[in-house]
Amino acid sequence: MSRTLLLLVAAAAPLMAQVPAEPPRTAARTGPIFEAYSFGAGLAFKSVSELTVPVTASHQFGRLSLDIAGAYASATVRAEDGSESSMSGLTDTDVRATLAIVPGRLLVTFVGTLPTGTKALPDTTLPLFSILATDLFDFTTPSFGSGGGVTRGIATATRWGSWAVGGGASLRYSGSYEAVEGGGELKPGNEARARIGAEGPLGGGNYMRVALLYTLTQHDELSGGSPSVSGDRFLFYSHVSMPLGRSSLSLYGFDMYRMRPRKFNTTATSVIEVPRGNVFCLGARVEHPLSPRATLAPSVELRHELTEQDSSLTQLGLIVRPGLDLRYRLSGPAALVLQAQVPVGYLKDEGSTFSLVGPRVSAMLEWTR
Repeated sequence: MSRTLLLLVAAAAPLMAQVPAEPPRTAARTGPIFEAYSFGAGLAFKSVSELTVPVTASHQFGRLSLDIAGAYASATVRAEDGSESSMSGLTDTDVRATLAIVPGRLLVTFVGTLPTGTKALPDTTLPLFSILATDLFDFTTPSFGSGGGVTRGIATATRWGSWAVGGGASLRYSGSYEAVEGGGELKPGNEARARIGAEGPLGGGNYMRVALLYTLTQHDELSGGSPSVSGDRFLFYSHVSMPLGRSSLSLYGFDMYRMRPRKFNTTATSVIEVPRGNVFCLGARVEHPLSPRATLAPSVELRHELTEQDSSLTQLGLIVRPGLDLRYRLSGPAALVLQAQVPVGYLKDEGSTFSLVGPRVSAMLEWTR
């Protein structure tokens, strides 16, 4: 799962989580997701594509919920000269347990990231993973494997009139691993997150949710190489839903700002600094019931990224994603969700502008009971 998507999931999670009164609930989801971009002539890369098949499952045991998520992914980048670089394999597997200490008031979480993904990659694949990790593209699988890790978190919420306000914090410890063949052992920095948020009705059937997320990451250590350091990150998220006749309209957006890296003590002669940057996203989605079984949802999303060059923020690119979702209840607990998007936009590099276009399609099968 991409880092941006993880941030949005954390920001969008309901504050007043309630333990369900009905019998234990089980859910599973899987299906192929294909994403590709083709670039205008003159850029070093001609195209990049990725196929991801995620598998997720969850089950509720009273106050305890368990979730597991993993995926298979395959990605390829084609250079302007016709050469290719590709990678395929499993991703890491996340196992998550959430316990409602005080239902609707206090939750604790534990996430174990199992290092099942592909590691020790050939250095020829570095350009590929550099593109996959670019926030502007928002690929489903920005990286394949790591040394695993452990995340512990706590969240609390309370009522404030008709609204709910709350906050949470988490700490992640990452294990060491060989990221590149013969490149030494990489120890990713530990990461701390804090979130505050509020949600509630606005009147007239409208509902709003807002959240602010702060992330602090330690520097990465590479044996035999230069350490790398990234600045603190702030992410503000907002979502408003409202009735629209028989349909419902959702408006959402987020703004993520990465600051300049902090100073830290090191004996290394050089340090790789991740430049500061900004990612802005704004989207709209309309859900319209076609029948008791089928729901159609047209959507559009705009994503814009800035990155630091010569001590100032300059535009990296812009993408607009018009799309259409179809959700169809097959029978009983099963549903099929089809999604199609056609992202269009441009990239900027050294004063030149390059067009980009590409499909993004998926067919997900969901099962709940």
